[in-house]
Amino acid sequence: MPHRDFTAALRGLAFGGALGAALLSNAPAALAQEKTEFRLAWSIYVGWMPWGYIEDSGIMDRWAERYGIDVEIVQINDYVESINQYAAGAFDGVSATNMDTLSIPSGGGVDTTALIVGDYSNGNDAVILKGEGDLTSLAGKKVNLVELSVSHYLLARGLDSVGLSERDLGGVVNTSDADMIAAYATDDVEAVVTWNPLVSAILETPGANKLFDSSDIPGEIIDLLVVNTETLAANPAFGKAVTGAWYEAMALMSSDTEEGRAARTAMGEASGTDLPGYDAQLASTAMFYDPAEAVAFTQSAELPRTMVEVAEFLFDKGILGEGAPSADFVGVAYPDGSVTGDPGNVKFRFDTTYMQMAADGAL
Repeated sequence: MPHRDFTAALRGLAFGGALGAALLSNAPAALAQEKTEFRLAWSIYVGWMPWGYIEDSGIMDRWAERYGIDVEIVQINDYVESINQYAAGAFDGVSATNMDTLSIPSGGGVDTTALIVGDYSNGNDAVILKGEGDLTSLAGKKVNLVELSVSHYLLARGLDSVGLSERDLGGVVNTSDADMIAAYATDDVEAVVTWNPLVSAILETPGANKLFDSSDIPGEIIDLLVVNTETLAANPAFGKAVTGAWYEAMALMSSDTEEGRAARTAMGEASGTDLPGYDAQLASTAMFYDPAEAVAFTQSAELPRTMVEVAEFLFDKGILGEGAPSADFVGVAYPDGSVTGDPGNVKFRFDTTYMQMAADGAL
């Protein structure tokens, strides 16, 4: 299934009181106008399945009605296309990773805010070798992966951990996620990098050897709900309703109740698996069910370091915005007001305002 692959995007792109003060301190002057109708896009992945459930169950409608607005949540089968449509203005927000947000909308000049930091991959993405060996065994071998995706990033981080780089490989073979399992079954393929549910399927193959996974770089592959910064600043009710709906779903799906199991079952079936299959994927996903945990993660000293790593990877691959002169091309702002990258070109913002409101029970 398409997820977290932005190769195609390279072709597609050549508040009252204290809340208002908090937003103004972190955001540019609001150019967007107040409105009452909003659209979010999402695509299938374990950490984003709640968005479909929030729409189908009526949770979003209830929260939107509370704030006198309407929020439509639309599933887009092509992940890259969903981000492109957001960047083009067709949606007010989209589910995306930190890396893809930096490279596509932010790198393309669309000021974007991470409204909800939902989870990070904690084993869902993996480097797999046929037969015995370790990461150093990849030297001279070809590795199949979705080029310029988080799989490519994971491989780069793994190689770096043992003093190797992509130049030490026999080459990287761009392989669609839809073709990955079939490719692994051929004699020509020696190693792959991919994500769940493909990882689980491949590891069931005799001789499959997981060398490195996203739990080895915790907190670096982050799954977000990002929104247009100006739209959010002009419409705080939008931020409140969406955040409230998300954390209602988080409380439900994390509960060991009949209702929680029913919610996870619906999410699993919508992604092509069942409850045990979906729960297995959740086990390798560090979900921030508690908004206070999401706030703490977003305010941590590790996040800026991660974003610098991501920016350097994107620049090295030539995909950090058109004509980016350096890895510092795009400025990324954090809750404490600090910035990595160019402070004169801040286009990606981590803002804990609404997640903190959820944690405080203020929504």
